[in-house]
Amino acid sequence: MANSIRRYEGRHAVITGGASGIGFAAAARIASEGGTVSLWDVDAGKIGEAKAALGASAHGFTLDVSDPDQVEQAAAETAKVFGKIDVLICSAGITGPNAKVADYPIDAWKRVLDINLNGLFYCNRFVVPIMQKNNYGRIVNVASIAGKEGNPNASAYSASKAAVIGLTKSLGKELVHDGITVNAITPATVETPILKQMQQFHIDYMLSKIPMQRFGKIEELASLITWIASEECSFTTGAVFDISGGRATY
Repeated sequence: MANSIRRYEGRHAVITGGASGIGFAAAARIASEGGTVSLWDVDAGKIGEAKAALGASAHGFTLDVSDPDQVEQAAAETAKVFGKIDVLICSAGITGPNAKVADYPIDAWKRVLDINLNGLFYCNRFVVPIMQKNNYGRIVNVASIAGKEGNPNASAYSASKAAVIGLTKSLGKELVHDGITVNAITPATVETPILKQMQQFHIDYMLSKIPMQRFGKIEELASLITWIASEECSFTTGAVFDISGGRATY
């Protein structure tokens, strides 16, 4: 049954990590509300599956967000095909290994920061000028409660997500006169494939920190993201939306 809510009629959204998990859930929600989506993902196979599920409303682009040249090319091609980019949702990310700072592999540290922070920066960097041409845009950067509190044995991930919050606040202030809002969400652990990247002791720790004593659901995040990314969210920018089952204290 088609969604009777049509908030995204005539809108086009770019979603990184859009072929699975949170990104795909947001893409499906936007498509169900009349929008079209470009799925930017590193996994070509998953992009194919996602496009098959979403139908004609979805376009796929295989890229590594940590490569600025690939991101610039994807942004230009998307704008050429669809004429604009109204929404950018940055959900691509990795957790990195669970290890203490003194033992953290340097190559892994660089890779986590390169994807979670630098990759997100590149996407914001190259999409913003396209949005400015139309004096409209909605950017949602997916951070984490770890960026607020810092999870032990996850220093690279925590640091990268804290930086995403700072970038979001800075960019939101820069674009207040351009019709573009920039906001972040800080979820606690959510039931997604990314859990497979973590050790069980770390998963247990994160669950113990959530007062509701459960992990978040992808659909819950998609609901919040697609409100922030809609025209309805017009007077909030540079903000951080908590979705943590009561864990967040600020």
